[in-house]
Amino acid sequence: MTAPSAPAAGRMAAVNEMTRLLRLLFEVEREFVRTASTLVPRVGEPELKYLVCQHVWESAGHARFLRERGRELTTFGATDAVRDSLRRIFAEAAGTAAADPLVIAAGFYGVLQPALLAAYRHYLRVTDPLADWPSKKLVEEFIRDGERQQREIAPYLRGVDAQAWSAHLAEALGELGGWLGQEPRRPLPAGYAWSHERTPYTHPATCNRRPYPVCSSVFGFDPQQDPIIRPWLTDPQTDARVIRLMVYVWLMMEMDAIDYLATVFIETPGAPFDLHYDLARHLWDESRHSQFGFRQLPKLGVDLQTVEHSLDLYHILIQMPPHERYAMMTMEFEANSFPTKATVMDRVRELNDFEADTLLAFDRNDEQNHVRYGHRWLPEMMALFGETRPVEEFVQATREKFTALAKIHGGQVPHSLPASRRLTGEKIRQLAGVA
Repeated sequence: MTAPSAPAAGRMAAVNEMTRLLRLLFEVEREFVRTASTLVPRVGEPELKYLVCQHVWESAGHARFLRERGRELTTFGATDAVRDSLRRIFAEAAGTAAADPLVIAAGFYGVLQPALLAAYRHYLRVTDPLADWPSKKLVEEFIRDGERQQREIAPYLRGVDAQAWSAHLAEALGELGGWLGQEPRRPLPAGYAWSHERTPYTHPATCNRRPYPVCSSVFGFDPQQDPIIRPWLTDPQTDARVIRLMVYVWLMMEMDAIDYLATVFIETPGAPFDLHYDLARHLWDESRHSQFGFRQLPKLGVDLQTVEHSLDLYHILIQMPPHERYAMMTMEFEANSFPTKATVMDRVRELNDFEADTLLAFDRNDEQNHVRYGHRWLPEMMALFGETRPVEEFVQATREKFTALAKIHGGQVPHSLPASRRLTGEKIRQLAGVA
């Protein structure tokens, strides 16, 4: 493809300039998805985890619409690549696993996102509102999303001392003159050090669940010790009210899924954007499923401070590379959950609980989509890591590896609460009114 002649380029100068800005905005939104997702396993409050998952999904949507609009114009580019000058700022913002997660969150939401809002507002000032009406309407909507996200995140960052870290990120961004280069560029101060070059981001060894109690697993066989009794889920003699409570605990524990799925984004910088887009949807879906349980259990009399959070899956899967994590999630855990969940859904329908039926139906629909994602993207993710075995062979080997790692890294988290205080199968029977 040859470059356009000078007169032709001049004729399209207005379009080319707006396309250049749209391309930068796409890359910024894409990198927010890839790096802000690292907050999920690091922050403890479930509501904050859920919020970050929602924002990551919304940013993925912004990026996708920007790309679609950009491709309607000339010179947007055919690839999804992100330039190094942007990527290194987001790598810096991700910080290290040892850093205070709320300080890191303040960097994303107190520096990078306000700068993105400023970039969107600049776009509206410099484009023609009629000629570029499609872009204008998108940008106006994204500004509203960003302003709402700022309001949503504010309560969690109140009182967090992030002044030094925010100033550090602002200096890095100042060298670019803002995301669109719309402001005067400020050279980096003498001695400025990129912390991610000294200490690259690594995932935390354990996921943060404070202020809630934790354990290795909520699944078991002892009603005096465990809340989800595996045989009870499919035993026709189990009261449907007991099954409903147990499945809400199961759904709430899909927080495991958001913690370990969120780790995949930053480790796959070379993935196509569409892969990250589907991962972001997957992440948001699992977040909603966890919220199903988190919000319904208190309505049925459960004190959430008595529900221990299971950590085994994170501890085992974090020992595996991203393509193996993703294979276990989509081709093992989700693909094999349908028979049990079908039985559970049929039993819960006995209660004429429309809300429960609705939540479980959407959970099943979403999980079917996730398995489809696995079939679509696992081969490409394998290729990113040089894995050349047939998919079936790779998945079977990954199952065996998981089993071996579980013997080492599973079952290592003692109960935070004594059996007398934590939610167990017997206590679920009592709450359900079953003698």
